[in-house]
Amino acid sequence: MKKNDPAEIDRYFAGLRSKKILIAGFGISNAPLIDLFQEEGILDVSVADSGGRTEKDRKRVGRKLKKLVKEGKIRSYTVGADYLRNAKNYNVVFKSPGIRKDAPGLSEAAASGTEVTSEMEQFVKHCPCRIYAVTGSDGKTTTTTLIYKMLSSLKNGGKVFVGGNIGKPLFPLLRKINGEDSVVLELSSFQLMNMDASGIDTAVITNISPNHLDWHKDYEEYIAAKKNIFSGGAVTVLNLDNQITAKAAREVPGPLRLFSRKSFTENGSFEKEGKIYYSANGSSEYVMDSSSIRIPGTHNVENYLAAIAAVGDRVPFRNIAGIARRFNGVHHRIELFLERSGVKYYDSSIDSSPKRSVATLAVFEPKSVIMVAGGKDKNLDYAELGGPVADKVKVLVLTGPTSDKIERSVRDEMERRGGKETVTIVRATSFEEAVAVALEKAEEGDNVILSPASTSFDRFRNFEERGRYFKKLVRGLKKG
Repeated sequence: MKKNDPAEIDRYFAGLRSKKILIAGFGISNAPLIDLFQEEGILDVSVADSGGRTEKDRKRVGRKLKKLVKEGKIRSYTVGADYLRNAKNYNVVFKSPGIRKDAPGLSEAAASGTEVTSEMEQFVKHCPCRIYAVTGSDGKTTTTTLIYKMLSSLKNGGKVFVGGNIGKPLFPLLRKINGEDSVVLELSSFQLMNMDASGIDTAVITNISPNHLDWHKDYEEYIAAKKNIFSGGAVTVLNLDNQITAKAAREVPGPLRLFSRKSFTENGSFEKEGKIYYSANGSSEYVMDSSSIRIPGTHNVENYLAAIAAVGDRVPFRNIAGIARRFNGVHHRIELFLERSGVKYYDSSIDSSPKRSVATLAVFEPKSVIMVAGGKDKNLDYAELGGPVADKVKVLVLTGPTSDKIERSVRDEMERRGGKETVTIVRATSFEEAVAVALEKAEEGDNVILSPASTSFDRFRNFEERGRYFKKLVRGLKKG
């Protein structure tokens, strides 16, 4: 366990006071740095931000930053397409996760001696307590939440903080965390790429499949970013049933734990005949029946297995079984939010890839689904979606840039099955129209599901905003 060393944290912040600092990207993770630096007496701070996709967005961001200059919280700001042009003039750049380290301006800054880092990298480096870090293409938020709940169930385990892609940014809370506490982080490939991960104590990869290929140069770079989570020698938890993570087991420099729904694991966790076990050095102990898990889907059994492999050596099994019986799941993940007139309405806005939508559809009975799908294209292959849609979906309502790819995958599958049109496909010109059509088509016994199989960035800031808006539309239209 790490030792709490306030003096070391003091030295780090004291060192920043003499430096010229640029905050690159003024989003959720970086905005709190302004107040943190003020509190720590770090005053030579400027902000650079693209400002968003539209002129209206850029003006709004510009007004916010101008106000911060007036208040004396920052020295200067830059907004626009070339916002990183002066990055080399700073000693340290704190970049947001969505900015690549080799972005124009940043790569030149690094070459000239500027330290290019992130609030997450510095938090991991200076955090005084044990860090559990979770990444993966699917299931990382649920697994992170499960680990948080399991550790929080301990009576004498200190405080448990959760952050990264969920919860609050934790870097501003650094002085409030003690050596007896625990931190659980959800980390994306954006955050992990090029990050010094040596401060991570337990690293979990739920699975790896193609994702974010519109941001990463290729699939290999995406895989490498995910695998960086265990590069510092952490206790590493990997999915034995996923081809990429099973292969990555050979590269793990620290202790290895595996989880599987199909095979016995000597160290980690596994499922056998509907029962879940925790294993250490070849000896396995019963944890609970898989049927104890309240949230539906075999993918959620995998999420529990990942969490159990990570904390089964610390958390009593009775605590884990109790959480499984009570936990209803995380918002926007097959979230049943309304049932009316025999129709169930689910928000699964987290389904930002075909693979996630395939897992969601697996939960439902054949031909019981009215599915709203479509969004921004991440350069993914949608072929795998056609079969599950043909099996489970009655009406598919499409909107957004990926509509063509999704429709093609479904029509190709129907053609392979003899050409009979077993899925009604409707195109909508807007998200609002898509939801209205889905509600109009729904009959008693149906499940109306937002499962986009695409990212939200064609019109929403993130999948949470998309999910909230979907629920608002459904509730509003149902009242009408």
